[in-house]
Amino acid sequence: MATLLLTCLIFLVVGWTGSTFYVTALSIGGIVCIASSNGGTTSQDLKTGFLVGATPSSQQIAILIGAFASALILGPILLILNDAGTIYMPRLTFDETKAAVTVPNSASLPTFADPIKPPQAGNYRVYKNEAGATALAGLDPGQYLVDDSGKVKYRVSENFPAGLKVDLAQTGQPEKLKGPQANQDPALYRSWHKTSEGESAVRYLVNDRGEAVYLADPGINGVHKTRPDGQSVTKYDAPKATLMSYIIKGILNRQLPWGLVLLGVMISIVLEMSGIPSLAFAVGVYLPLSSSSPIFIGGMIRWLVDKYLRKKLKDKKLSEDELVAETDKSPGVLMASGYIAGGALAAIVIAILQGVPKQGLINLNRGIEDWANLRNPMFKGDYSDLLSMIPFLVLMVLLYLVGREVILRNKPEPSSRR
Repeated sequence: MATLLLTCLIFLVVGWTGSTFYVTALSIGGIVCIASSNGGTTSQDLKTGFLVGATPSSQQIAILIGAFASALILGPILLILNDAGTIYMPRLTFDETKAAVTVPNSASLPTFADPIKPPQAGNYRVYKNEAGATALAGLDPGQYLVDDSGKVKYRVSENFPAGLKVDLAQTGQPEKLKGPQANQDPALYRSWHKTSEGESAVRYLVNDRGEAVYLADPGINGVHKTRPDGQSVTKYDAPKATLMSYIIKGILNRQLPWGLVLLGVMISIVLEMSGIPSLAFAVGVYLPLSSSSPIFIGGMIRWLVDKYLRKKLKDKKLSEDELVAETDKSPGVLMASGYIAGGALAAIVIAILQGVPKQGLINLNRGIEDWANLRNPMFKGDYSDLLSMIPFLVLMVLLYLVGREVILRNKPEPSSRR
């Protein structure tokens, strides 16, 4: 531990001063931190193996098999999920307005003459609703299309500027659109990763003249959640990967905000001196509330179950380590692991089905979504968020009852007769 702290201190000092040994310090710090992390993981593996009766040699063989299998399987799964959630956004998209708003003196507005046309053909004029006293009530600030009667029909969103062009020598091999949008546009395009200083690379699909036709918004860490035809798409957040990318870019560009890094170090030291696990605190900071809230609720259920088990085992006069071992063997731990695995597998299957370009599956998905809109109050509506808490509460109650062995309890082993 002392070696780790000393190495991290040298790493910070050298990185802060911008010495010529900058890269060397980064390498040494990374090696020591990774070795320490692996040491902690190995100790946890040995502890778990001891509880279930495994031998260290068998554990190492299982770890090798698991790491090799995950390396082979995880990559293709991530690519499939990313392709399934990728949206190809044209330069202009048109969102139909629900509010019935009429623009006065619409005949004096400029005519919409862009080559990209809205879904419903017609003669439209462009109206810019700017914030202020002249803004029309019921419309957000933005650019809109108005029909001949003066009624606002579409809101226009510009996904990338007009005239965006690149030399074809900087592009990749020709490729087709992937996912359901491949049925609407079977043409070949070249991939162009446009990089800007201080920003992440943005991927475009360009035609044979080098003109940007689509913005390829990825399924992982993407921004757009609706395809041009109005179909909603589930995006996948990767907060840890995003955080690490910011750190790596900041280190390589020597623009990492070291003040914030040192502030986080000091906060972690204060937390550890106060007896609070700094790692759990840090995970809660960078994870979104949608992920950390279920983790917190699961931890509360585990706390309640552990409190019950400690009270139940009070007469056996077990040591603290023995009590922890007994709580780790609770059936609730196995059920919680099943929740995690089942949720992950179901999400992967659903995502893959949504990204399959077969028209039959697309119609099936749309049929299910239309049925859910009409029949399932938990899918969409004013009270959908509140109603969706019902199955979540059911899962919580089941987990608590299983942890206390009220239901699905293990059958007692039959006593052997001599």
